[in-house]
Amino acid sequence: MTEHRTTCPYCGVGCGVVVRADGSVAGDPAHPANRGRLCSKGAALAETLDDRDRLTTPLVQGEPASWDAALDLVAARFREAIATHGPDSVAFYLSGQFLTEDYYVANKLMKGFIGSANIDTNSRLCMASSVAGHIRAFGEDVVPGVYEDFEDADLVVLVGSNTAWCHPVLHQRLLAARAAHGTKIVVLDPRRTATAEGADLHIPLAPDTDVALFNGLLAYLAAHGAVDHAWVDRHATGLEATLAAAGATAARVMAGEGRPSTTCDAARGETVDGRHTAGHDTGAGGATGATDDPAASPAPAPPAIDTIAAICGVDPEVLETFYAWFAGTERVLTVYSQGVNQSASGTDKVNAIVNCHLATGRIGRPGMGPFSVTGQPNAMGGREVGGLANQLAAHMRFDDPDDRAALAGFWGVEALPARPGLKAVELFEAVREGRIKALWIAATNPADSLPRAALVREALAACPFVVVADCWPTDTTDRAHVVLPAAGWSEKDGTVTNSERRISRQRPFRAPPGEARPDWWMLAELGRRLGWTEAFAWSGPAAIFREHAALSGHANHGRRVFDISALATLDDAGWDALAPVRWPLPAGAASEGGRLFAQGGFPTRDGRARLVPTPWSGQAERPHPARARRPFLLNTGRLRDQWHTMTRTGAVPRLMTHTTEPRLALHPGDAAALGLETGFLARVETEAATTLLRVELRHGQRRSEAFAPMHWTDRFTSAGPIGQAVHALRDPISGQPALKSTPARISPVPVHLHGLLLRRSAEPLGHGLHWTRMPLDEGQLFRFEALEPLPPGEALRDLAAALLATEEDSEWLELADARRGVLRIAALHDGAVEAALFLARAREALPDPAAVIPMLGAPVPDAARPRLLAGRLYDRTAAEGPRVCACFGVSRDAVRHAIVTHGLRDTAAIGRVLRAGTNCGSCIPELEEILRDVRIPAA
Repeated sequence: MTEHRTTCPYCGVGCGVVVRADGSVAGDPAHPANRGRLCSKGAALAETLDDRDRLTTPLVQGEPASWDAALDLVAARFREAIATHGPDSVAFYLSGQFLTEDYYVANKLMKGFIGSANIDTNSRLCMASSVAGHIRAFGEDVVPGVYEDFEDADLVVLVGSNTAWCHPVLHQRLLAARAAHGTKIVVLDPRRTATAEGADLHIPLAPDTDVALFNGLLAYLAAHGAVDHAWVDRHATGLEATLAAAGATAARVMAGEGRPSTTCDAARGETVDGRHTAGHDTGAGGATGATDDPAASPAPAPPAIDTIAAICGVDPEVLETFYAWFAGTERVLTVYSQGVNQSASGTDKVNAIVNCHLATGRIGRPGMGPFSVTGQPNAMGGREVGGLANQLAAHMRFDDPDDRAALAGFWGVEALPARPGLKAVELFEAVREGRIKALWIAATNPADSLPRAALVREALAACPFVVVADCWPTDTTDRAHVVLPAAGWSEKDGTVTNSERRISRQRPFRAPPGEARPDWWMLAELGRRLGWTEAFAWSGPAAIFREHAALSGHANHGRRVFDISALATLDDAGWDALAPVRWPLPAGAASEGGRLFAQGGFPTRDGRARLVPTPWSGQAERPHPARARRPFLLNTGRLRDQWHTMTRTGAVPRLMTHTTEPRLALHPGDAAALGLETGFLARVETEAATTLLRVELRHGQRRSEAFAPMHWTDRFTSAGPIGQAVHALRDPISGQPALKSTPARISPVPVHLHGLLLRRSAEPLGHGLHWTRMPLDEGQLFRFEALEPLPPGEALRDLAAALLATEEDSEWLELADARRGVLRIAALHDGAVEAALFLARAREALPDPAAVIPMLGAPVPDAARPRLLAGRLYDRTAAEGPRVCACFGVSRDAVRHAIVTHGLRDTAAIGRVLRAGTNCGSCIPELEEILRDVRIPAA
């Protein structure tokens, strides 16, 4: 194999990757997004290329079938549903893991030819509120800034964005800028995350108070002369109405007049085809919802900072410091992510942020503007081709008759669907209710990732026909009538678009295993089998890309910013060699696109941006109806080294060493009041479901709030996905679920027996045990608890035998201590450890899990047998602890030892000695924490 340049398949940073001839993976130093850096997940990509668990042949009702048989059946069932129940009886649910070419084919097939808009994507869970906010403010879903703004800004505000863990390469660029010229960093986040640890100012605002905080900021900017009236007069509308809404925030809350955020009144705009239009153009060319007439909307006095601080639950002095920094700094970049988007008021949060930048004219110039960082590698590419149910291809709009006519003409169809389709959560509600008769799911795992996952599973079980295309078996493929083996990251050919509008090539460097095929090919085959042969007759992804690029310029004439028609004439060689390039790229463009909107030119009828009033509803001030019974708010999100539902990262043992199982983060005060300590098992009850999680204490948690990771599924824990416990409340404009604020009740779980199990098999434990599984190089480590009393004696030995699942000729070593309630068994085969089981009534009587992991597969000399049952096969008396640095496998204890031994006093010194923190840098906050905790002996 020769060297290949491709793009990382994880987050929206869009890092370039070099796959070397020996199969190793490194960051691409020539790629402008990452300049050679990779995060811990990207650095481990080579370790994900193990095909032993891949889907390699089509399955019909669980039995192998040919591609022709499988696709003929799919076409027949879709054709039958459409003929009997109409086009809205079928749906596609896709993924930000799709390449743009995959997305384009799917969208063209569903909206253009089947005639339904029922095509949505898991990006609905990620970026939908940003999309809606961009459209309300700018007239189009456009991110104005570029990554260089991270270096050019003097103040960077991170809102609901744990960049140190979720976008670590961008975070390292930011830290480098601070080191070079003193950039200030402010973090707005309820939790004290790794990102907050490295900030100049952390504001731990209460959940869903972002609108109040930014309304207060806008009022402060107006009161302190920071509004750029000249810029607004030339390039925007809606300032006075927006200031009135901002100034009224505190007064309305203090007067008890707050309304639910779902209210849609004249001040906020009406709804057209399910989409909120405040600050948008109407079909007649006027503007709705906002006015610049001071007499029509008199602005009340700005709210006192004390009042806003009380709403947000923060120190007034801290809030005033932030407001003063923002007002007094020209180059301000506000970066936001899922903490903003994943909310029932997510769209208003986005517009409240954008309003502050429009009012000050701080947009589109170096180091300033609102910046949405996407969670998935091709969330933006999917939006470009209309992958969301409320979008048309090439940023065209359902509510614009000219757009719909132009797109229909380009595709050669009589008409397009008249209105948006079903968004993700409501789509699966329709499946459960029987309105969807045939469903195609691709590259995503909604049985785990969607809110109320148990109801999603019920929906899949009830659906007459479910097709799932994926690379690996998942809890969703388990429920499919037809499973199609998909080509994966290393095998697919196409493009992705990152958070700064940069298109990069994802190039294949090996053949798909077995009969796996690209998603675009499967969907094109379905289109041909449904009778539209010519429309889906592409020779390959390059031809699809050319059509997509040509469409972006069709009937555009500068009406839409998204335009890459300069790339529509690329031949196959030019496609193969395409370097990373940023849009817009209209025909004849001399260079790639850069920053946008500094001099106006917004894609609205009058070329002006819209400041959108975002009245504070006061929902955080009034008790949620469920809070009396469920006094905690459950927040869910990502961890540093895992990705989505772990189908890829969960197979890499070193990515499991930092966080070995899902844990519930609680404030120590809350834990003490509940009778919980670190390592205890807690029951988390919500309206949707009950789950079990091990507790960890975090002073960075706000009181009465808890955090749980989103990644673990039925394949890794008996408690199942956290998604089953999340409520289905969603933003009424964007349809994005509120994944960070589910009311919950938390209580201790009595445990009768604790256990650790080492073995080869990954099969679930069963036997009424609560368990979690951690993949190892040689097998699996299970940690488990018995929630009911277990029978003593031979019955307990029978359970041990069932758990160990050893060969018949294995030799057993056993230690039993009835007084202490301890049973330890090691099974040897050919002189090496085949399995080991450690049981104890008290959790403290178990060996350290990190100490027993090296045992599996290790040869055991006779002299070492006593140490084997003691839980330490070698002479080490202490485990190394969790891996702080996943990139280089550096443990916590190794860091502590190096600090003391070498007198290390900063993270740079740790990096020189151990390499920790020198790659992606996402472990630097934890290294700093260890430095604070370790006392270096005096010379």
